[in-house]
Amino acid sequence: MNALDLVLLALFLAAVGWAVVERGRAIRAQAGQARADLVEETVKAQAALSANAVADVLVKRAAETFAAQNTLSQEKIAAQLKPVADTLTKFEQKIAEQEKAQARDAGGLAQQLKSLMEATNATQAEARRLTTALKTGAGVQGRWGETMLHNVLERAGMKAGTDFYEQVTVSDADGRAQRPDVLVKLPGGVFVIDSKCSTGAYLEALDAPDDAAREEAYVRHVLSLRGHINTLGAKAYWRSFDSSPEFVVMFVPGDGMLAAAVDRDTQLHNFALDKGVVLVTPASLFALCKAVLFGWRMEQQSLNAKEIAALGAELHRRLATMGGHVDGVGKALASAVGKYNAFVGSLETQVMSQARRFEELKADSADRKITEPTLVDQQIRPMVKLAPPPALTLDGLEPTSAP
Repeated sequence: MNALDLVLLALFLAAVGWAVVERGRAIRAQAGQARADLVEETVKAQAALSANAVADVLVKRAAETFAAQNTLSQEKIAAQLKPVADTLTKFEQKIAEQEKAQARDAGGLAQQLKSLMEATNATQAEARRLTTALKTGAGVQGRWGETMLHNVLERAGMKAGTDFYEQVTVSDADGRAQRPDVLVKLPGGVFVIDSKCSTGAYLEALDAPDDAAREEAYVRHVLSLRGHINTLGAKAYWRSFDSSPEFVVMFVPGDGMLAAAVDRDTQLHNFALDKGVVLVTPASLFALCKAVLFGWRMEQQSLNAKEIAALGAELHRRLATMGGHVDGVGKALASAVGKYNAFVGSLETQVMSQARRFEELKADSADRKITEPTLVDQQIRPMVKLAPPPALTLDGLEPTSAP
């Protein structure tokens, strides 16, 4: 074996050793990589397991937090909605009470309507009976007219037995007894009101089945009024009294009654006035009574004015007498002042001059000095406005000489 072979063998052995070394290194590297991969996989697995556990914990905590927040939110919402719920509850109670009240009111209204219908039917029946009675009974018509007349007089402010008298029996100029329905007092007299006006034909006209029957009933109504006007004119009630206007008031107990008659007989008022009869209805009689009361008020004021004038004249006379007395007192005071001043002058000139000599002679009292009296220089105020004037009389208030 030569050197070259030895070199080649050495190189071969070196190459084999290097290969072995490199192979061992590669194997170690592969083993380290395997271990690293295994560690990485292990770490990843552990990380995955830890992440899952943490996620489970976080999810559990999140669920618990969400549940708590949900419960708290529900409590807050419930607390906020409680007033609304209470208000709704009260509103529902009010609605229920209102419905109950409406039900009660509806029942009460139904009952009232029923009562009203019954009252209306009763009124209609009574009106029919009254109409029938007025159509068939002259006495019923007279009493109805008297009642209407009495009500109008009272509504006008008159009082029975004071301002008017009912059913008073009087005697006419021939001594025959008469009994007018009402006597109304006037300042200084009376006038008569008669209420016995027939209304049967007018009521028949209202219930007439056709125009022809209605007009025929209205014509009979006009003739009835004319006949009663003739009767009242013939009675001449004003002749039974010493002081009464020459007319009698004929009371027609309905404005429509007189209007229907005047529409068909335009001369009815003139006809009545020619007979000494004044046609009135409740409205016009009310105005007439108010005028009478106004006349009484003016009469009372006139009487009061006379009495006031008499009282004023008497008061003036007494003031004049008192003025004379006051003037006498003033004169007496003026005389007393004059006498006092004369006394003071005499005292100073006749007495005080001698009394001062005692002081000069030292014979006066040591503790008392003689004082000088003063004159009264104020004058008595003369009476001017209370001087006795001429007296007054009631007739025309003309001045006369004072007594």
